[in-house]
Amino acid sequence: MNATRGDSFSAPVSPQANADTLDMLDFLNEMNDELEGALDVIGPNPHLRMALHLLNGHFTGKTITPTALIGASRVPYATATRRMSEMIEAGLIEKRARNRTGKSFSMHPSQKLLDEWLQLSGRLHRLADLRFGGAHRSRETQDYYFGGSYASAHSIPALSVLSEPLKLSGGLRVLVHGDPTFMVMESLKQQFEQVIGAQISQRAFSIDRLRVEALRNSERSVSRYDIIAVDLPWIGEFAEKNVLMPLDAVMDPERVDPADFHTAGWQAAHWGGRAYGVPAQTTPELLFYRRDMFAKAGLEPPTSTDELLHAARTLNEPRRRRYGIAWNAARGTALGHTVLMTFADFGQPVLDLPEIAGGYGTAHLARGEYRATIDTEAGLQAAEFLRELLDYSPPDILSMSWYERVRPYAAGTVAMAYGYTLLAPYFELDEMSPANGQTGYLPHPAGPGGRQIAPVGGYVLGIPANLAPERIPAAVEALSVFTSPSAQKLYVQNGSRTNPRYSVGADPDVRRTSPIFEAIDQMSWRDELQFWPRPPVPEINEIIRICGEEFHDMLRGLSSPRETLQKAQGRADALMRPGRDP
Repeated sequence: MNATRGDSFSAPVSPQANADTLDMLDFLNEMNDELEGALDVIGPNPHLRMALHLLNGHFTGKTITPTALIGASRVPYATATRRMSEMIEAGLIEKRARNRTGKSFSMHPSQKLLDEWLQLSGRLHRLADLRFGGAHRSRETQDYYFGGSYASAHSIPALSVLSEPLKLSGGLRVLVHGDPTFMVMESLKQQFEQVIGAQISQRAFSIDRLRVEALRNSERSVSRYDIIAVDLPWIGEFAEKNVLMPLDAVMDPERVDPADFHTAGWQAAHWGGRAYGVPAQTTPELLFYRRDMFAKAGLEPPTSTDELLHAARTLNEPRRRRYGIAWNAARGTALGHTVLMTFADFGQPVLDLPEIAGGYGTAHLARGEYRATIDTEAGLQAAEFLRELLDYSPPDILSMSWYERVRPYAAGTVAMAYGYTLLAPYFELDEMSPANGQTGYLPHPAGPGGRQIAPVGGYVLGIPANLAPERIPAAVEALSVFTSPSAQKLYVQNGSRTNPRYSVGADPDVRRTSPIFEAIDQMSWRDELQFWPRPPVPEINEIIRICGEEFHDMLRGLSSPRETLQKAQGRADALMRPGRDP
């Protein structure tokens, strides 16, 4: 979206959805050409011609003017004008003012036209398969085409344009993380610009630089961004430092349908009982494993840390340059996240959180009633587990972070990898990857005292607290569009493997794109999606950094597990705000 990237990266994205819908539109246009050219008595069908032209513009992000629409009809001007008016009266076309005078309009397909088109395209595709050799196709091929399964009553409709364009001087400005999901949003720039009626400029940074830029932006007299992406653990810090506006200060949170979001993702957006953003990504960290390798070795999918170590040991073959497992072990932020999640695998939160049904409670954190709990017996078990895991990892494991851990998995040189679902496109969309079609998805195997969970990561989209007042209404509208079910479905169809909404995960088109969505839904219903492993307190970023530094020294052999826990605990205690009980 006119993106400026800082330490961002790319992953394979799927062009299938747009390609299939454009193929169907091209087919109908070409069939019209053949029919009109074959028999003189057949004249142009202006309604159909204009509808196809409108739909093509909508899906390619091109502005369609009334003049262009009339030209596409291939009938005389007066006739085309009457037919266009009929389509407007029938509710098939929406007119949107292009300037303040209201004398210039752009033309867009209405939601009614989009719905009817998607059902028609499905019927046409099934009819063609039935009459012209569709029997030889696989079921997957028959089912997967854009629009085909929209005949399902539970299918989420396509994005439609806003009735009024957003009024934003200089366009909409967005600050995001440079990950595959937000890069998919960038690839859909033109379509989203059509939807909101304004240009979009997006800046993308690595996780650490994103946080620095968001904090720096909060110190400016007026925000440079209308919307910013916020990592879930930052919510408490950003709320207390007045980086974000609480949602209820600028909109009715019910507007975004909170009940439709995965519970853990929606709760993680809160601080002190107020939501500070809308989930744009809910991406649990899972264990990816090669089902074919496990079957060949006679291994069952691991549910415990002991079983995980056994599988890693069995599948680790350094002489063949194949290793058991890859994970976040780079010094600092990357390893720090691994430490907190491994604590959770052993039933130990990094703070003294109260136990509740299904996990640990975080509702009290805004009152400041917490302390670090690192130097514990469960913490010692977690440290010893990580040190043993090192023996079955690639030789460069201590420099592996978010993407480096998944690339060797995608290349087939490791049998297992811890990874967020947003990283799955690296092998799911790469037909040359040995892991393509051979990957199983599991919650974290549990250590003694713990239970299997899938620690929730991801981002919310929020509105900066220092955004100019006149820009707030438009920012709220754009926020609602970007996080809507229709937008989330579009991200998935174009390569994203994150999804914060139950409705999107249940959509038949989404289910067909990847088995990961069904796996996540099952984990959610089993209450395995949990965000407490990284509680969103203001100090969490520093706690993560401390753990990432001290445990890195341990993995390098510079300190023992017990010494590591003591050092990390001491540094975390010193970090806590004055007045907190030690």
